[in-house]
Amino acid sequence: MTSNDGGPVALVRSALVTAGVGDTIRHFPAGVPTAAAAAEALGCDVSAITNSLVFELAGEPLLILASGAARVDTALVAGQLGSGKIRRASPDFVLEHTGQEVGGVAPVGHPQRIRTLLDHSLQTKDLLWAGAGDHTTMFSITYQQLRRITGAEEMPVR
Repeated sequence: MTSNDGGPVALVRSALVTAGVGDTIRHFPAGVPTAAAAAEALGCDVSAITNSLVFELAGEPLLILASGAARVDTALVAGQLGSGKIRRASPDFVLEHTGQEVGGVAPVGHPQRIRTLLDHSLQTKDLLWAGAGDHTTMFSITYQQLRRITGAEEMPVR
């Protein structure tokens, strides 16, 4: 899908504009399906890339916004939440709950609000980049804006 087809990217754009962040979406025809590819295309450090990772917790989606420079420690997160095991969601589960495919999931633009956690280590960056709904788009945002528009709970995730 492209950013002009009324699909996931259009929903992300609408969510950003409605939240007062503005349309900061950039299109990369060659694709940016990984944090490393996105950092290279943007000319920034991989730690400024915000991965939108969907997990399954008791049958419900849990979105973790984490630095592209590290892996999420699901046992640590589960312990902080006082919950059971957190499992990486299947591609079908991700698509069902976000309307977006793995590799292009955005922090916003989903059919319904998803419980969201925000890796507090991202606050060290002046500007963050996140997926904008598909494999070819990214948007820029500050940590505080991201926390505000997602309603995310801040916590260490690694």
